[in-house]
Amino acid sequence: MALVELVRLPSGAEAELLRGRLESAGVHAVCFDAGMNIAESVGLLIPVRVMVLDEDLGEAEALLAEFGVN
Repeated sequence: MALVELVRLPSGAEAELLRGRLESAGVHAVCFDAGMNIAESVGLLIPVRVMVLDEDLGEAEALLAEFGVN
């Protein structure tokens, strides 16, 4: 049961919204690097990684397509 990266998003808020949508659909997800994303205000872009369990990756990718997230 390893975590794998599903997607990287430029905004912590976007990542948390996506995490919530995945959770609502029954796919456990966590956000990594959200605390580092505050550097965005000083001109650095540190994306937030949305992570899922490796066995949920296929389902999570299908949900991303359904949600229209690239």
